[in-house]
Amino acid sequence: QVQLVESGGGAVQAGGSLRLFCVASGSTYIMGWFRQAPGKQREGVAAIYTQTGTGERFYTDSVKGRFTISSDAAKNTVYLQMNSLKPEDTAMYYCAADNTVRGASLRFAPSRYNYWGQGTQVTVSS
Repeated sequence: QVQLVESGGGAVQAGGSLRLFCVASGSTYIMGWFRQAPGKQREGVAAIYTQTGTGERFYTDSVKGRFTISSDAAKNTVYLQMNSLKPEDTAMYYCAADNTVRGASLRFAPSRYNYWGQGTQVTVSS
């Protein structure tokens, strides 16, 4: 069982930046960030392979060029640097992790992840 603890959310104005942190209690194979706005489905934002050594990363189209996911395997920590934030980025952000090997096509499928954090709120005002 892996426990995830997120931090770093908050309220900023459009164009601002925030950095989210997620610390895992154990090793993982893949970690990702999801978000869910009120009345909307949970969507994958970014994902990174943490134990393969490649550091391969994935982003949903709406955040490419603005968000950066990174990890520190030694600390079992993943970060999400969010720049040029927009009001539509407002949501609860969740860290997710899994330690099973599956196809890359599942990287943004919530069902792919066995472990979830409690969420951290990000609010972007216009």
